[in-house]
Amino acid sequence: MKIYTKSGDKGTTSLVYGERVSKSDIRVDAYGTCDEANSMIGLALSHLTDIENSEIKELYSFLHKVQTTLFHVGNELSTPAGKEVKWMLQATEIEDLEKMIDQLDGGLPPLRNFILPGGHPAGASLHLARTIIRRAERITVSIDNVNHLVLSYLNRLSDFLFVAARFINQKLGVVELKLHE
Repeated sequence: MKIYTKSGDKGTTSLVYGERVSKSDIRVDAYGTCDEANSMIGLALSHLTDIENSEIKELYSFLHKVQTTLFHVGNELSTPAGKEVKWMLQATEIEDLEKMIDQLDGGLPPLRNFILPGGHPAGASLHLARTIIRRAERITVSIDNVNHLVLSYLNRLSDFLFVAARFINQKLGVVELKLHE
């Protein structure tokens, strides 16, 4: 199978089930933004591969699961209204994010100030992934009849990525930079 098909050379692409739409279609923008965030999570993971810390290894594994779920979110967003979604998001995936947020946040110092994104390259990458997910969420709210679980997942995912970035920075000894007031 060839990588290039030339079918998008005139500014259109296919949704699930083959419906052709403009590459500027809101669904394409939404799932493309999720794909962008997924790639940024992959960049974060690439900075963690050689770190020998059991808590970071557990987070690494969970982030890999998030990548898979985010792929499923993209599938939902690329499925036209009224068509069956092949990999439908489940409420348990949101619950898993909430459990991991609580677990990671429990070991972090409480926030008393705004912090600036940055730190270890993995933490900084997760901060950027968080902002990309927020953009995906803003785009997704404009899609008619989108599965409410998709919006909840994206909202919770941005919270998780924020906490995960803080967790990584703390575990790797990087001091969070506070906003100067």
